[in-house]
Amino acid sequence: MDRSKRKQFPNVNVNPALTFVFEVGFRFPKGSWFMNRHIAAVAAILWAQSAIAGNEFHIFPGDAAEEQLQEALILAEPGDTIILADGVYDIRNGLSLDNPDVTIVGAGMDRSILSFKNQSGGAEGLLITAGGAILKDFAVEDTKGDAIKIKGVDGIAIVRVRTEWTNGPDENNGSYGLYPVQTKNVYIDGSVAIGASDAGIYVGQSENIIVRNSRGEYNVAGLEIENSYYADVYANELTNNTGGILIFDLPNLPQQGGHSIRVFDNKSYANNTDNFAPQGNIVGLVPRGTGMLIMANRDVEVFGNDMRDNDTVNVAIMSYVEGFEDENYDPTPKRIHIHDNVFGASGGNPDTSEFAEIVTGALGTPLPNIIWDGVMPLPNFFLWGIEEGGRHSIHDNVYEANPPFGNANLIMYFAARWLHNPSLSMKDASETYPSLAPVSVVIRGVDVNDQTF
Repeated sequence: MDRSKRKQFPNVNVNPALTFVFEVGFRFPKGSWFMNRHIAAVAAILWAQSAIAGNEFHIFPGDAAEEQLQEALILAEPGDTIILADGVYDIRNGLSLDNPDVTIVGAGMDRSILSFKNQSGGAEGLLITAGGAILKDFAVEDTKGDAIKIKGVDGIAIVRVRTEWTNGPDENNGSYGLYPVQTKNVYIDGSVAIGASDAGIYVGQSENIIVRNSRGEYNVAGLEIENSYYADVYANELTNNTGGILIFDLPNLPQQGGHSIRVFDNKSYANNTDNFAPQGNIVGLVPRGTGMLIMANRDVEVFGNDMRDNDTVNVAIMSYVEGFEDENYDPTPKRIHIHDNVFGASGGNPDTSEFAEIVTGALGTPLPNIIWDGVMPLPNFFLWGIEEGGRHSIHDNVYEANPPFGNANLIMYFAARWLHNPSLSMKDASETYPSLAPVSVVIRGVDVNDQTF
């Protein structure tokens, strides 16, 4: 590729090693042993620094900004950095990056703003299909579809990035804010997602995931991990969504059997926004006022969280009960381990959606802090209960109001309501499980905990 085309994106930084080359040239005779040896050494240093640090593309707001930014995304090579200056950029078509190990950095999530308010082309705002991208310190607003989508890559870091639909909750907003899918090594830190009609922060069909120190607000789902393996979700704040945190596993997807998810040290409170998902979306089933909903996953550990002021329920553990034909899919959650959390008052104003009315009809109001639908394969239900090694574990939580736990026993609620007998007993949630192991995420060959972004 002709790198001379980069001249329209000038890099004014002068490499100190280059200055040294000129100094050597003036101080020693041409062709001397000292000069030749040291110029060779400096050339090696320059080559190494170029390989590591790469080149810079400086983009500024203005009429040519969109064209220059997309050209930079095309020309950038591994190690290069695209720098977005302070300001608002009017972007009218979707942007895409298909080159690995490129960094896009702005002046701050409230200072460098890619505005897609007038978007006419493209299915999303920014699409990334190459691994090792690092996105930091900018915002994407008002995209026609998803804000930032990352698909099929190994390694993505999203740091201090904001996605937002500025008109507030609306079914016409894009589905997802931050949207890594079918991806390995996902790192999201210090980011914000607002106004998505599905999930603000969504990681699906992926593995080795860290989502931390981030905020989701006024989305249908604030933060969702779906059909994924090995995730640490911690130190996040979820509020004013329909549901704060969703851990889902769904049928008919290439990757299923979600497992090994740790959700800890988060705050999920006052998630009482009416559900505004477009009709037919699975998240349309989430009741307004849900702190956390775990559906059909296994090996999920929930600890150290603070959940309160959610109008329907703090935590719900549910099976997938919609019809499906996927023979490999298991719709039943297993080994959900909930401990050492603080649960404040909830359930004071339950949603009137179909799902919420079913569980409140089965358990009464206010609902217990943690509810389980009690659904399992019928042979298990009638003969021996939950299979050995699949029971849940709930212990050592602080409950400031409402009963701790409720088994809604929805099978009998629908099959023979006159025999329906919900339970507040912990007997089906008294297993003992060890803590899950921390997750490791590697970006560009280095563990994220050993990097500074």
